[in-house]
Amino acid sequence: MTHEDVQSWLDGYIAAWRSGEASAIGELFAEGVRSSYRPWTDDHRTITGRDDVVASWMADPDDPRAWDAHYEPYAVEGDRAVAVGWSHYEPAGEHPERTYHNAFLLHFDEAGRCSEFREFWMLRP
Repeated sequence: MTHEDVQSWLDGYIAAWRSGEASAIGELFAEGVRSSYRPWTDDHRTITGRDDVVASWMADPDDPRAWDAHYEPYAVEGDRAVAVGWSHYEPAGEHPERTYHNAFLLHFDEAGRCSEFREFWMLRP
C-alpha cells in the first residue's frame, strides 16, 4: 500500500459512512476483518467478519448532514498504516456540538481491503 492507496481507502471510508449503503461499506473490508471501535475495552467491542461490520454501521447510522470528517495517512509500511484525523458533529437533540480526534491502525489484504481496523478516539474538550 502507498500513501495514495491509503488516502483513497480513507476517502472511501468517509463516502461509505455518508452514503449509509451496505455495499459501499462492505467494499472497504476483507471477509474476515477484525474491527475494534473501542479497543481498550473488553472483547465484546470487537466485531469479526465483513457482514457483522456492515451490520454494525447500519444499526445506528449518523445523519449524513450532521457531521464532517477528514482523515489522512500518518505512516504507511507495506500492508499496514496509521491514519489520523477528526470527526465533527453538529449539535443534535441532547448531543452538543463535538469534535473527536481519531487515530486508526489499519492492516490491508492483497486486494486493498481492510483486514484489521482499530480506532482510537478522543473528544476535544
